Amino acid sequence: MIFVNLPVTDLAASRAFYTALGFSIDEQFSDDASASVVVSDAIHLQLLSHARFADFLPGGTATADPRTATAALYALSCDSREEVDAMVGKAMGAGGGTWKPAQDHGFMYGASFTDPDGHVWEVLWMDPASAQ
Repeated sequence: MIFVNLPVTDLAASRAFYTALGFSIDEQFSDDASASVVVSDAIHLQLLSHARFADFLPGGTATADPRTATAALYALSCDSREEVDAMVGKAMGAGGGTWKPAQDHGFMYGASFTDPDGHVWEVLWMDPASAQ
């Protein structure tokens, strides 16, 4: 499994954004300072208020602002081009931002968006036959 911890400025807005993408919240691991987002059986996001996120950092370490500097790009695979477009559409409808234009390489298609805090998400589809 992979657990990705993301600092967020407005936990309620972030919960709403990620549930609008079709992900669920595991309330057992959520509280007033965090939300556990279930992306899949193998991928979970832990959305953390800045104060809670700071609890995991060594003293004196600043929390990065993804709106001004990109430290990571998170990528999710989709089962089709249509699923890529649908995910980006959901993100835009839920308050996400644009990142880069969609890229079509024939055998691979991808698009991207940012969440309300500026974390970058890429979604892509690759033709399974071309990967052989």
